[in-house]
Amino acid sequence: MSLSDAIEIVGHTDPGMVRSHNEDSIANDTKSGLAILADGMGGYNAGEVASGMATTVLMTELQAALSQNAPFQPDPDGAEAGTYAARMLRDQIAKANHSIYSASQSQPQYSGMGTTLVMAVFYDNKMTVAHIGDSRLYRLRDGNFSQVTRDHSLLQEQIDSGMITPEEAKHSQNKNLVTRALGIDPTVEPEIHDYETRAGDIYLLCSDGLSDMVPDEEIGLTLETLGGNLNLAAQQLVQMANDNGGRDNVSVLLIKILREYPAAKGLFGKFLGWFK
Repeated sequence: MSLSDAIEIVGHTDPGMVRSHNEDSIANDTKSGLAILADGMGGYNAGEVASGMATTVLMTELQAALSQNAPFQPDPDGAEAGTYAARMLRDQIAKANHSIYSASQSQPQYSGMGTTLVMAVFYDNKMTVAHIGDSRLYRLRDGNFSQVTRDHSLLQEQIDSGMITPEEAKHSQNKNLVTRALGIDPTVEPEIHDYETRAGDIYLLCSDGLSDMVPDEEIGLTLETLGGNLNLAAQQLVQMANDNGGRDNVSVLLIKILREYPAAKGLFGKFLGWFK
């Protein structure tokens, strides 16, 4: 059974009600189990360039990497990350960061551009998630909707330090101040974690154009109600953000786990197991 039979991915992006152009970028490939979302920042059109470079570089390079090595393999360098998937994401994110940073340094109109990033690769009944900034990944499982990633933002740091409460954070003026972004500095450290997936799970990747405009409770209820039709659910989430003001671009990627998808390791898997 191919991965395409086990997972469904749907994406929707919209400029919103205020912005004249869309600086978000999304990409997905069900066959490779890849979902990528970037929310650009910078001067006129620069954010759009940064997010577009991020999704294009990452999708192209990751598809090539996955054609050469299975993501469930142990990290060939024996790093603490554990699997090839984690090493692969780290390496290709570094490549995308270098491409964006180099463009911003060499072309004045792109100076200071950058982008947030949230992405996932699905394989062997699990997913490896990487993120930078405040674009998020959520999970709906057995009726429970929860945020999986933790924002790299000034607001999150203030919550963690006890300076403000989560309730006060909802009304803060510092919502869009990220502490990490792709392409701003010569190097960047993505946060990468592995998670087990289950049949029936629905995962949401979104830009802050959704999470800032629609409460988590309403997002979760929408997914629970419309989860049987991902296209409709994605369109509804974007519409809700726009109905609430649509002050930013809004993008969503929805992934539904239709059935289990264990890796067909066979003799190769046994061979690898001897050396773990």
